[in-house]
Amino acid sequence: MSARRIGRISPLVLLLAGTFGALGTAGPLQAQEGGAPEWVLEPLDWRMVGPYRGGRSTAVTGVPGEPHTYYMGGTGGGVWRTEDAGTTWEPLTDGQLPVSAIGAIAVADADPNVIYVGTGSACIRGNVSTGRGLYRSRDAGDTWSFIGLPDAGQVGDIQVHPRDPDLVYVAALGHAFGKNDERGVFRSRDGGDTWENVL
Repeated sequence: MSARRIGRISPLVLLLAGTFGALGTAGPLQAQEGGAPEWVLEPLDWRMVGPYRGGRSTAVTGVPGEPHTYYMGGTGGGVWRTEDAGTTWEPLTDGQLPVSAIGAIAVADADPNVIYVGTGSACIRGNVSTGRGLYRSRDAGDTWSFIGLPDAGQVGDIQVHPRDPDLVYVAALGHAFGKNDERGVFRSRDGGDTWENVL
């Protein structure tokens, strides 16, 4: 069957898949072992779900066990949260962080109320979006605390240990042009109270 033919029948296929989903099988596009067949997903298009502020983003994460909850950090728009898979978005850091450039965000698997945010985008383009260190929320993004590395410049990634929300690793670009001590991988074993450069 040609791709053109599949595209024409895809609404019928999706309707049948939804019908079978209602009869007790997995939902119409719910991934099963191996995921959904490619021909089912092929006719679907990407669409903008917002938020409509903040420019590009290199910082996005979901929450294990909550398939409709996501956090997004814009290079110029702070941190946002959706709890309905992108239908609505709520700004979380306005007035709480001194900069709006967000480079990385991570939710702790062991405690989804714990969120780490690294400011400054390490994805340098025609300009540099410099940050002012790292921030942590212990209440799912309602309030934020500064937790150090003020000269990290641009944070490219944050990884939280899957069983210990206080053990966190951060990849920092530091100052964008030239060698500096602020560049490298930093580790905290106490939720950001203290940091050590481990690479």
